[in-house]
Amino acid sequence: MTTEGIEAMYLETHNWGKAAKFFQALGYELEFATDHNSGRLRHGDGPWVFIAEVPESREPRTQVVFKVPDADAFAADGIVEVVTPFEETHYGTREMTVRDPDGRTWTLSAPGKA
Repeated sequence: MTTEGIEAMYLETHNWGKAAKFFQALGYELEFATDHNSGRLRHGDGPWVFIAEVPESREPRTQVVFKVPDADAFAADGIVEVVTPFEETHYGTREMTVRDPDGRTWTLSAPGKA
């Protein structure tokens, strides 16, 4: 089994409010906001963007998230280095981290076992 393409972008920011307004100015709609300076936005039926505020002392990062329909059925091809196998998250998904040949890491996300 392979991925089903890009599901989301995970972005870290030093200012949740400004970042959310920036994406809203680009046509994204706020789907929900948390009480800890983060939230999810979407433009049409495309991939969603989750933005989370991090402390000024931390460099904001960006992560592409690929969709996997079934973590148990997924088998990484030999060229795909598995950094961490699928693990349950506190937000209801199972996530795996893989590394590409140039050393970049990528997140694969599947539904949780709920």
